[in-house]
Amino acid sequence: MSIATKRGDKGTTGLLYGGRVRKDSLRIECNGAVDEAQAFLGMARATLASGKEGGPSGFSRSRLDEILVGLERDLWVLMAEVATTPAKRPRLVTGSSLVSGEMLARLDGLVAELEAADVMPSEFVVPGQSPAAATLDVARAVVRRAERRAVALDPGGDSLVVPYLNRLSDLCWLLARAVEKSHLTARKKAS
Repeated sequence: MSIATKRGDKGTTGLLYGGRVRKDSLRIECNGAVDEAQAFLGMARATLASGKEGGPSGFSRSRLDEILVGLERDLWVLMAEVATTPAKRPRLVTGSSLVSGEMLARLDGLVAELEAADVMPSEFVVPGQSPAAATLDVARAVVRRAERRAVALDPGGDSLVVPYLNRLSDLCWLLARAVEKSHLTARKKAS
Protein backbone atom coordinates (compact mmCIF):
# COMPACT_ATOMS: atom_id res chain seq x y z
CA MET A 1 0.00 0.00 0.00
CA SER A 2 1.40 3.39 -1.02
CA ILE A 3 1.12 6.54 1.07
CA ALA A 4 0.19 8.34 -2.16
CA THR A 5 -3.43 7.20 -2.53
CA LYS A 6 -4.32 10.18 -4.77
CA ARG A 7 -7.76 10.34 -3.12
CA GLY A 8 -6.94 13.83 -1.82
CA ASP A 9 -6.03 15.26 -5.20
CA LYS A 10 -9.35 17.11 -5.43
CA GLY A 11 -8.90 18.86 -2.08
CA THR A 12 -10.70 16.47 0.24
CA THR A 13 -9.48 14.13 2.94
CA GLY A 14 -10.93 11.09 4.64
CA LEU A 15 -12.18 11.06 8.22
CA LEU A 16 -11.88 8.31 10.79
CA TYR A 17 -14.73 5.80 10.39
CA GLY A 18 -15.68 7.20 7.00
CA GLY A 19 -16.70 10.39 5.30
CA ARG A 20 -14.70 13.03 3.51
CA VAL A 21 -14.33 16.77 4.08
CA ARG A 22 -12.53 19.59 2.35
CA LYS A 23 -8.93 19.99 3.43
CA ASP A 24 -9.67 23.53 4.62
CA SER A 25 -12.54 22.48 6.92
CA LEU A 26 -12.31 23.48 10.58
CA ARG A 27 -11.86 19.82 11.51
CA ILE A 28 -8.80 19.48 9.29
CA GLU A 29 -7.48 22.95 10.22
CA CYS A 30 -7.65 21.93 13.89
CA ASN A 31 -5.88 18.63 13.25
CA GLY A 32 -3.30 20.39 11.10
CA ALA A 33 -2.41 22.68 14.00
CA VAL A 34 -2.29 19.71 16.40
CA ASP A 35 -0.05 17.84 13.95
CA GLU A 36 2.25 20.88 13.79
CA ALA A 37 2.34 21.14 17.60
CA GLN A 38 3.21 17.45 17.81
CA ALA A 39 6.11 18.03 15.41
CA PHE A 40 7.40 20.91 17.55
CA LEU A 41 7.21 18.73 20.67
CA GLY A 42 9.31 16.20 18.76
CA MET A 43 11.74 18.93 17.80
CA ALA A 44 12.03 19.95 21.47
CA ARG A 45 12.77 16.30 22.33
CA ALA A 46 15.49 16.13 19.70
CA THR A 47 16.97 19.43 20.86
CA LEU A 48 17.02 18.26 24.47
CA ALA A 49 18.58 14.92 23.50
CA SER A 50 21.39 16.61 21.58
CA GLY A 51 22.21 19.26 24.17
CA LYS A 52 22.93 19.76 27.82
CA GLU A 53 19.59 21.30 28.70
CA GLY A 54 17.32 19.75 31.25
CA GLY A 55 14.98 21.08 33.85
CA PRO A 56 14.85 21.74 37.56
CA SER A 57 15.20 18.99 40.13
CA GLY A 58 13.12 15.97 39.12
CA PHE A 59 13.04 17.00 35.47
CA SER A 60 16.12 15.39 33.95
CA ARG A 61 16.47 15.18 30.17
CA SER A 62 15.18 11.60 30.29
CA ARG A 63 12.15 12.67 32.36
CA LEU A 64 11.44 15.55 29.98
CA ASP A 65 11.74 13.12 27.05
CA GLU A 66 9.27 10.77 28.73
CA ILE A 67 6.82 13.65 29.28
CA LEU A 68 7.13 14.87 25.69
CA VAL A 69 6.69 11.37 24.21
CA GLY A 70 3.54 10.98 26.32
CA LEU A 71 2.20 14.29 25.04
CA GLU A 72 2.94 13.34 21.44
CA ARG A 73 1.04 10.06 21.91
CA ASP A 74 -1.88 11.89 23.55
CA LEU A 75 -2.10 14.12 20.50
CA TRP A 76 -2.68 11.08 18.27
CA VAL A 77 -5.70 10.30 20.45
CA LEU A 78 -6.90 13.89 20.24
CA MET A 79 -6.49 13.97 16.44
CA ALA A 80 -8.52 10.75 16.14
CA GLU A 81 -11.36 12.36 18.07
CA VAL A 82 -11.23 15.53 15.97
CA ALA A 83 -11.17 13.45 12.76
CA THR A 84 -14.45 11.76 13.66
CA THR A 85 -17.86 13.16 12.75
CA PRO A 86 -20.46 13.55 15.52
CA ALA A 87 -22.47 10.64 14.06
CA LYS A 88 -19.48 8.30 14.42
CA ARG A 89 -18.43 9.43 17.96
CA PRO A 90 -19.99 6.35 19.61
CA ARG A 91 -17.28 4.28 17.89
CA LEU A 92 -14.47 6.14 19.68
CA VAL A 93 -12.60 4.40 22.50
CA THR A 94 -11.70 6.41 25.61
CA GLY A 95 -7.94 6.93 25.84
CA SER A 96 -7.35 5.39 22.42
CA SER A 97 -9.35 7.59 20.06
CA LEU A 98 -11.21 9.79 22.54
CA VAL A 99 -9.57 12.22 24.98
CA SER A 100 -10.09 10.87 28.49
CA GLY A 101 -10.39 12.46 31.89
CA GLU A 102 -7.21 10.58 32.85
CA MET A 103 -5.32 12.31 30.05
CA LEU A 104 -6.52 15.68 31.33
CA ALA A 105 -5.68 14.75 34.94
CA ARG A 106 -2.15 13.77 33.86
CA LEU A 107 -1.66 17.28 32.43
CA ASP A 108 -3.02 18.85 35.61
CA GLY A 109 -0.58 16.76 37.64
CA LEU A 110 2.38 17.81 35.50
CA VAL A 111 1.36 21.48 35.72
CA ALA A 112 1.17 21.21 39.52
CA GLU A 113 4.53 19.41 39.64
CA LEU A 114 6.25 22.09 37.55
CA GLU A 115 4.68 24.89 39.57
CA ALA A 116 5.97 23.21 42.75
CA ALA A 117 9.44 23.02 41.15
CA ASP A 118 9.47 26.83 41.18
CA VAL A 119 9.87 27.43 37.45
CA MET A 120 7.61 30.49 37.35
CA PRO A 121 9.60 33.55 36.32
CA SER A 122 9.34 36.78 38.27
CA GLU A 123 9.12 38.93 35.14
CA PHE A 124 7.80 38.82 31.58
CA VAL A 125 9.33 36.09 29.46
CA VAL A 126 11.27 36.84 26.30
CA PRO A 127 11.47 33.49 24.47
CA GLY A 128 14.79 32.34 23.10
CA GLN A 129 17.03 31.68 26.11
CA SER A 130 17.78 28.22 24.70
CA PRO A 131 16.86 26.22 21.59
CA ALA A 132 14.72 23.67 23.46
CA ALA A 133 12.84 26.32 25.45
CA ALA A 134 12.19 28.35 22.30
CA THR A 135 10.88 25.23 20.54
CA LEU A 136 8.53 24.56 23.45
CA ASP A 137 7.33 28.17 23.20
CA VAL A 138 6.56 27.63 19.51
CA ALA A 139 4.73 24.40 20.41
CA ARG A 140 2.68 26.37 22.95
CA ALA A 141 1.72 28.99 20.38
CA VAL A 142 0.69 26.30 17.87
CA VAL A 143 -1.35 24.49 20.56
CA ARG A 144 -3.17 27.79 21.23
CA ARG A 145 -4.02 27.99 17.50
CA ALA A 146 -5.30 24.39 17.63
CA GLU A 147 -7.39 25.34 20.66
CA ARG A 148 -8.95 28.28 18.78
CA ARG A 149 -9.78 25.96 15.86
CA ALA A 150 -11.26 23.39 18.26
CA VAL A 151 -13.46 26.05 19.86
CA ALA A 152 -14.70 27.10 16.40
CA LEU A 153 -15.29 23.45 15.48
CA ASP A 154 -17.22 22.81 18.73
CA PRO A 155 -16.46 19.10 19.10
CA GLY A 156 -19.42 18.55 21.45
CA GLY A 157 -20.46 19.14 25.04
CA ASP A 158 -18.82 16.03 26.47
CA SER A 159 -15.58 16.36 24.48
CA LEU A 160 -12.39 17.09 26.39
CA VAL A 161 -10.50 18.29 23.30
CA VAL A 162 -10.68 22.01 24.19
CA PRO A 163 -9.80 21.56 27.90
CA TYR A 164 -6.92 19.23 26.92
CA LEU A 165 -5.48 21.78 24.47
CA ASN A 166 -5.92 24.56 27.02
CA ARG A 167 -3.97 22.62 29.68
CA LEU A 168 -1.38 21.50 27.14
CA SER A 169 -0.55 25.10 26.23
CA ASP A 170 -0.05 25.89 29.93
CA LEU A 171 2.15 22.82 30.30
CA CYS A 172 4.26 23.74 27.25
CA TRP A 173 4.80 27.20 28.71
CA LEU A 174 5.89 25.72 32.05
CA LEU A 175 8.15 23.16 30.37
CA ALA A 176 9.82 25.97 28.43
CA ARG A 177 10.38 27.90 31.65
CA ALA A 178 11.80 24.78 33.33
CA VAL A 179 14.26 24.23 30.51
CA GLU A 180 15.12 27.93 30.45
CA LYS A 181 15.73 28.00 34.19
CA SER A 182 18.10 25.05 33.91
CA HIS A 183 19.88 26.66 30.95
CA LEU A 184 20.32 30.01 32.72
CA THR A 185 21.53 28.31 35.91
CA ALA A 186 24.10 26.30 33.90
CA ARG A 187 25.27 29.50 32.14
CA LYS A 188 25.73 31.31 35.47
CA LYS A 189 27.76 28.39 36.87
CA ALA A 190 29.96 28.34 33.74
CA SER A 191 30.79 32.06 33.98
